[in-house]
Amino acid sequence: MTAPVFQEFHPAADCDCPGCAEGRRPRPRPSAGRLGGPAAACGIVAVAAASAVLGAVAPAAAAPVGHPADQGPHVPGDGEPATPQGARGPLHGPKGTPAGPGTAPIPATTRAKIIERAKTWVAAKVPYSMDKYWADGYRQDCSGYVSMAWGLPGNEWTGSLGGFGVKITEEELEPGDILLYHNPDNPEKGSHVVIFGGWTDDTHTTYTVYEQTPPHARSQPTPYPYWSNTDKYVPYRYKGLSTGTSKDALPDAVVPRAADIDRLTAYVTQGAPASHGVPGYPGRNHFRPGAENASIEQLARRLVEKGFGGFYPTGPGPRWGDADRRAVEAFQRTQGWRGGAADGHPGPETWRRLFLETAPDRATGG
Repeated sequence: MTAPVFQEFHPAADCDCPGCAEGRRPRPRPSAGRLGGPAAACGIVAVAAASAVLGAVAPAAAAPVGHPADQGPHVPGDGEPATPQGARGPLHGPKGTPAGPGTAPIPATTRAKIIERAKTWVAAKVPYSMDKYWADGYRQDCSGYVSMAWGLPGNEWTGSLGGFGVKITEEELEPGDILLYHNPDNPEKGSHVVIFGGWTDDTHTTYTVYEQTPPHARSQPTPYPYWSNTDKYVPYRYKGLSTGTSKDALPDAVVPRAADIDRLTAYVTQGAPASHGVPGYPGRNHFRPGAENASIEQLARRLVEKGFGGFYPTGPGPRWGDADRRAVEAFQRTQGWRGGAADGHPGPETWRRLFLETAPDRATGG
């Protein structure tokens, strides 16, 4: 599998997230001897792949997995320079308070809490670092990230995390488990650990990963078990996990029945009936590139009414185009949506809010 070229991360100048704010701070020039240190690896290197293309798509089962060009994967491997990760130690590093004598009990947690904690670093875009510590005291590398998500009393490394878990099989994987690769022969090459967030397909070839890797913590679809060293990753389950199943990873949610999923699929793809003055949603198929139908013109005219007519230099029409997409994206942002939620494609909730009189929009200053 070919991986895209790893790229340097430049924090966004207009982003207020803690990660980008941290990345914009002036940093001292690193010393020449920085790489000497604990013999553990989170080998992040620049990988030049002969056939790689920025933004390349990695194959996975029936559907391809997108792989952002500006967030190259953690790609350890033979023949690459060593990049040691931080050593096992207390929270907040050398300034922290070491654990007392004796063996401390393993803290109890749930799958829901593990995933919730993992998401906090992703949302904050915590920058990757082998020697810095985030506000919660955990080291900002891959093993520190898992230590944080599992709620461990200190910072572990890839050589010790396995002691807090039990080995499981691929079939037993559930959200909150980890995939660990520790290279005992040469810990400074290849070692890495990620959090399993759940399968994304029925064939179990792709899963949602939560990981700490340059430039910052992220979550995305990933080929099982990982982009590289596919025969080295071992699944582990945290010993302090409370009894339960993957349903625990869905707090305050009801696990849908098959009939509910069928109805939801029909709602999204085929359309939904009108209700409370909102016209019936025609379905996603009506808003694909090259589509031409009355629903597109109905959507465009409503966007003009809501104050987004500036995106239509020639007026709304029945054929889906870039002006429609940009106008929809602008409306979605007025709803407070960001990232993939503001993709410019009108789903059923975008449609409902657009035609509700009370929905906030630019024209009303919402």
